[in-house]
Amino acid sequence: MSLINSYSQSLPQASSSATNTSAVTKSSVQSTTTTTGNSFLDSIRLPEESETPEANDEMLNQEDFFALLSQQLSMQDPFEPVDNDQMIAQMASFSTVDGISNLNDEILNLNTVMSSSQALQASGLVGRKVLVPSDTGSISAESPSINGVISTPSAMDTITVSVEDQSGQVIKSFSVDGSAGGNVDVSWDGLDKNGAPVEEGLYSIKASGKVDGEAQELAVSTYAHVSSVSLGTTATGAILNLRGVGGIKLTDVLAVSET
Repeated sequence: MSLINSYSQSLPQASSSATNTSAVTKSSVQSTTTTTGNSFLDSIRLPEESETPEANDEMLNQEDFFALLSQQLSMQDPFEPVDNDQMIAQMASFSTVDGISNLNDEILNLNTVMSSSQALQASGLVGRKVLVPSDTGSISAESPSINGVISTPSAMDTITVSVEDQSGQVIKSFSVDGSAGGNVDVSWDGLDKNGAPVEEGLYSIKASGKVDGEAQELAVSTYAHVSSVSLGTTATGAILNLRGVGGIKLTDVLAVSET
């Protein structure tokens, strides 16, 4: 009887142990999963988001440097401590590198601001004519003539001017007075040697004169109409788009004309 009673008394204990295990399991499940009691809402509930650790910055900053320096000082050999001059030199070197990096960032920001400001100023040239260091000008219905400037090293009686087309053929030749010396204005009305208007396109103005008794080619600059402005890059700056000619840097403009 004692055996039967002992066996029968052990059953509730096993059941109690199983019940406790089940309770622990349910408790752990409930602690990890939150339910609302509504089967529909539980089925569409979004899964809990897992936190993603932020990426560590691999670059050493000033705080990292001082942390390493503190470790170096705390673990140094007491019989051979770090020289003060060496420690100051390390701190000065790091501060110099950090300062140069910040200076580079500020220069890049300044270049961006200057490029935007330059483009804004150049936009005021749209619709006007600028003098560019090129002897090639454009003939079109909007600009039936080409004006320019001949640069002379000294005064000369006569300057011979010839107009050439893109193939190098001479369209017209004429002379201008160069007795004033310096920069001499030149203008071509867009007519050939027979007095007929030329076709639209690009034409070059060549000039020559005698310097100390010898014939010499003279530099010619022409006016062009500014049709638009491009921002360009930090290296080039603002770009002026000239009608029929192409783009030119703002810094290459020699003069601005009212018309």
